[in-house]
Amino acid sequence: MPVGGKRAGVSLHRYRNAGLFVLLGVLFGSSFVAIKAGLDALPPVFFAALRFDVAAPILLVYAAWRHDDWIPRHRADVAGLVVGAVTIVAANNGLLFLGQRTITPAAASVMYGLNPILSPAFAFLLLGQRLDVRGIVGILLGLVGVVIIVQPSPETITSGSTIGQLYVLAAAAVIAVGSVLMRRIDATIESIPLTAWAMALGALLLHTWSLAIGESAAGTAVTPTVALAVLAVAIPSTAAAYPIYFTLIRRIGPVRTNLVAYVVPIVAALTGWLLLDEPVTLATAAGFCVVVAGVALLERRIVATELARFTG
Repeated sequence: MPVGGKRAGVSLHRYRNAGLFVLLGVLFGSSFVAIKAGLDALPPVFFAALRFDVAAPILLVYAAWRHDDWIPRHRADVAGLVVGAVTIVAANNGLLFLGQRTITPAAASVMYGLNPILSPAFAFLLLGQRLDVRGIVGILLGLVGVVIIVQPSPETITSGSTIGQLYVLAAAAVIAVGSVLMRRIDATIESIPLTAWAMALGALLLHTWSLAIGESAAGTAVTPTVALAVLAVAIPSTAAAYPIYFTLIRRIGPVRTNLVAYVVPIVAALTGWLLLDEPVTLATAAGFCVVVAGVALLERRIVATELARFTG
């Protein structure tokens, strides 16, 4: 292949990854309203389990249809789906839903936004990956952008349960560890079948957890709002989003993939504006600019290359 063709192929691959990254942020971020509506009626861990009860069968059928080798056959494949089920599906969602039940959205967003800060630390410990000073500053800028958007204050941070705050912080740590371990295991099975099996096992783990802590959905009225909330969280924000998440971990690594935690609050703010008539404030716009600056600093080599290509 000519050099120009190779460069064009690499550039197209980068654009595809960028497009998947933005789509992932939209899918995760737009679930804000649905999760809020569902938690008003459903026990948190049970609701998290329902999310994957719906999503896993859909994705398993799709995996069987699209992939010849959709059943895990190698040790690395089994290890990958177990790690994904335990960390990214079960522990992450259970802790996050528990925390969101007792903590303010502002505090939860800030706590969960620590995920990309934790990922480099775990990548250093488990994978030996390093970030230079500018990369670290870029990640910190992203966190500053999140703080600007949610505008936490002593009142908002302390008004929620301390246990709830710890739940969300633990969820951020668990998903950071899980994404790094997934990269280290390097399963041979494709991302969609791997995700589907991880969801199925994760759903069983979440139901076991729900029963163990005495949750019960008895007496919960299955209203159209509750049903719509479950379906909205399960299909676009899970069946579609999680395969993208696992794919990006393989393609660009856990540190860059988990930067999506900085995009989610922006999408959530826009979703609230569209569906709840909450205004997009100056803080939201300013925070978005800071997030973009942080990502640009972290990915400065790619940005510089593409700018040079565009201007030259």
